[in-house]
Amino acid sequence: MPNPLAGLPPRLLRTKEAARFLGISIRTLEKHRTYGTGPTYRKVGGRVLYTVRDLEDWSAVGERKSTRDKTAGTVFPARPLTPEERGDC
Repeated sequence: MPNPLAGLPPRLLRTKEAARFLGISIRTLEKHRTYGTGPTYRKVGGRVLYTVRDLEDWSAVGERKSTRDKTAGTVFPARPLTPEERGDC
């Protein structure tokens, strides 16, 4: 009997796969996770997992059509956020 899930993309990606999907280094994705600036993730059995949808949603925050486009959100760098960036002001 053929596997009905064969050919479907994986529903959950590990850090290495997620970093490759986003086109960033594994370390950068780990830093985003540490600082809370990255995509939503899940911990299952001690493993960090990402859904493709969460990765796409996070990367879409910084989507722009031109360099003048100020309506898009901000994808912060992988570092601790300032109080202003966190909205604590």
